[in-house]
Amino acid sequence: MTHPFTTRQLPFFLTAPTPCPYLPGQLERKVFTRVDPADGPGLNDALTHAGFRRSQSILYRPACERCSACKSVRIPVAEFTFSRSQRRVLKRNDGLMVDIRPADATTEQFALMSRYLESRHGDGDMAGMHFLDYVGMVEDGMQRTHIAEYRDPAGQLAAAALVDELPDGFSLIYSFFDPDRAGSSPGAFMILDHVRRAKAASLAHVYLGYWVKGSAKMDYKARYSPLEVLEPAGWRRLEAGE
Repeated sequence: MTHPFTTRQLPFFLTAPTPCPYLPGQLERKVFTRVDPADGPGLNDALTHAGFRRSQSILYRPACERCSACKSVRIPVAEFTFSRSQRRVLKRNDGLMVDIRPADATTEQFALMSRYLESRHGDGDMAGMHFLDYVGMVEDGMQRTHIAEYRDPAGQLAAAALVDELPDGFSLIYSFFDPDRAGSSPGAFMILDHVRRAKAASLAHVYLGYWVKGSAKMDYKARYSPLEVLEPAGWRRLEAGE
């Protein structure tokens, strides 16, 4: 495959089947390619719009043989109206100040990430991550990437989000927060704050990665309405009740 932003042939690879982390009894496979710094951000932009997801220097997309439950989703910012409950989330986190920083890993971020993983995903693939793993997560394959740091009035780091900047919006790569603040819904707040920031910058979308209906880990994304899902024929509106 020749990509319009580069003259090199893009190699794509297919992973072996492994147990699906989202739906019991299913097997997952992924097709992936590697981001070459020489490609610039254009490759990441184009493949994100085509349903790929970035992890470090890898761009991947589900390629499961018997399941198509994973759907790329995005929020159409201009049409999004904050619900009453979402306005409460914004109000509960009103004291947090955001600082948009270059994608440089810090030990402070890593300490917060470690607490988050231990509390929320202790049995996940990322459990036991070392600092060099975190550096790779943040700094490898950087395109137009930043970290949004959220601090409380005392200057304590409360939450953070790794974000790719696309021509039409923000792609949320990974976010984490102080588990002691879970009651104020900081994860939801970071999504809503990026919707606010996209609106202010006249950007069209906030990309949320994959939505998996029926998965306790992923089904929360359907709470953001309107929401668009990527199908083989293109992006379409997710209808109520789907």
